[in-house]
Amino acid sequence: MAFWKKLTLSVLVVFVLGGAGGFVTAGSIPGWYANLVKPPGNPPNAVFGPVWSVLYVLMGIAFARVWHLSPAGPEKRRALVLFAVQLILNLAWTPLFFGAHLTGLALIEILTLWGFILLTLLSFRRLDPVSGWLLLPYLVWVSYATYLNAGLWWLNRAS
Repeated sequence: MAFWKKLTLSVLVVFVLGGAGGFVTAGSIPGWYANLVKPPGNPPNAVFGPVWSVLYVLMGIAFARVWHLSPAGPEKRRALVLFAVQLILNLAWTPLFFGAHLTGLALIEILTLWGFILLTLLSFRRLDPVSGWLLLPYLVWVSYATYLNAGLWWLNRAS
C-alpha cells in the first residue's frame, strides 16, 4: 500500500476513534464538569478540542511512518502493539472521567497511559526518529492532563 494511503487511513482512524470520546465529554461539560473546583492553570474548555485534533493528526502521522518505513520484524510489531495499547488507554480515559465521573480511577488510568505513551515514543524513535518526535507533544499534553486530573480529583475528592 502506498504511503499516502497508509497516512490517510492512520490519521482518519486515530482521529475518528479519538473524536468519539467527545460525545461522552460533551454531556458532562455543562453540568458535572462545570461545577468542579478547578486546579490552577486549567484552560478554557475551547482549548481541548483543537489541541486533541492536532495531537491525533500527529499520532496518525507517526503511526503511518512506522507502519510504512520500518522493516517487518519483532521490533516493528512491538511498536505497533504499544501504539494500539496506548490508543485504547487514551480512549478509555474519557468514559472513566467524564462518563462515570471516577476521577481517582481516571488518574490511575492516565498515569498508565502516560507510561505507554513513553514506551511507544521510545519504540517509535528506534525505528524512525521523526515518529518519536511526533509523539512528544502528545506526551507533554498528557503530562499536563495528568496534572489537571490529579488536581480535579484532589480538589473535589470530598464531593
